[in-house]
Amino acid sequence: MLKKPGKASRVSSTVEHYYYPAFIDLRGKQCIVVGGGKVAERKVAALLRSGAKVTVISPFVTGVLADYSKRKRIKHVKRKYRKGDLEDAFIVIAATSDGQVNQDVSLDAPCLLNVVDAPELANFIVPSVIKRGPLALAVSTSGSSPALAKNIRKELELLYSKEFGLFVDFLGKQRKKALMDIADDGIRERLLKQIAAPEMLGTLRKEGFKATRDRILKMIKRQRTKTAKCSGWE
Repeated sequence: MLKKPGKASRVSSTVEHYYYPAFIDLRGKQCIVVGGGKVAERKVAALLRSGAKVTVISPFVTGVLADYSKRKRIKHVKRKYRKGDLEDAFIVIAATSDGQVNQDVSLDAPCLLNVVDAPELANFIVPSVIKRGPLALAVSTSGSSPALAKNIRKELELLYSKEFGLFVDFLGKQRKKALMDIADDGIRERLLKQIAAPEMLGTLRKEGFKATRDRILKMIKRQRTKTAKCSGWE
């Protein structure tokens, strides 16, 4: 069982530490959000996109959260937080404006815990994220300056357009085909590196996804003709 965040925080306040970056599969996992305001709404939306099973504990919720509950997308426990509410949780997010409630949640949580605007009460923080389809870029300053992380994220948003999402999805499909169709490990690895090379990113930025896709498909066709070992790439 994880150490309770309330106890761990007393150590982290005096010892320099860095967070371990990770992407977590939340499909089917029980996630509890304590709080029902706009911040909680954003947290719930992100959890739902990740496939989590979400329970919201709060006497009052926003219209969006009420609609989620009505459509059975979340479970709404319409009352204040109580000790014992977190027993079956995989992840807990405390998103209330009540410091005492956040402290109580921190002391009670036996699992992964995020406390909005109070990293000292939590055992993980949420980075500033850019999503481009299957591509996710996460930026964190380890809690030192959330404002800087947000500004860096905005810079990255300009560098990585929505076409990068199409490109990553396309590369994923080509990788699956290569794993099935190319028996030679060396040839397959070289091809996969070539279609994801820096020059392809340059083409994507200058000419767009369609031109990049067509260039890669021609490259794959040449490789197939050369080796006569690949099939099903059309």
